Amino acid sequence: MKNNMQHFKLGADADDHLRRAFGRFGTGVTLITVQTANGPLGMTANSFSSVSLDPALVLWSAGKKSKRHDAFATATHFAIHVLGADQQDVADSFAADGFAFGAFDWAAGPNGAPTLAGCLATFHCDTYDVHAAGDHSIIVGRVTDAAFHPDADAPALMFEQSRYGSFIAAKD
Repeated sequence: MKNNMQHFKLGADADDHLRRAFGRFGTGVTLITVQTANGPLGMTANSFSSVSLDPALVLWSAGKKSKRHDAFATATHFAIHVLGADQQDVADSFAADGFAFGAFDWAAGPNGAPTLAGCLATFHCDTYDVHAAGDHSIIVGRVTDAAFHPDADAPALMFEQSRYGSFIAAKD
């Protein structure tokens, strides 16, 4: 078997290579929202993961260099929205502008965090813990309320190698 992997050493000039290696892992795309003193704020993230069923915990990571980092790292409540394949406009809008709510249907959720309509799943969370982790903060939330789209076949928005797409299941 031929090994055609491109190897590299970690160091100051390896960031692009490391980013490309990380990008080989396809992820779902989420929108994280919080209510701030300046109004509702959102951030697109692909670092979401479930952690535990008992207690119900999830996590996501916010880059410390982001202008939005502190609002999320200090929030007591937030919401995580799992985006559908038809919601790339949501991901792009909030990646560019955290205050892009005017273009979308939303309302305050059970914990006060802005909640967008039409997502595949929504998790309303109380902040459980925040951990410093390199150039990011890992934000752990305790899920207090959740909802999911009734169509089990509705495709999720996926992100891999700096591209959006959707998952296609293998045939049985």
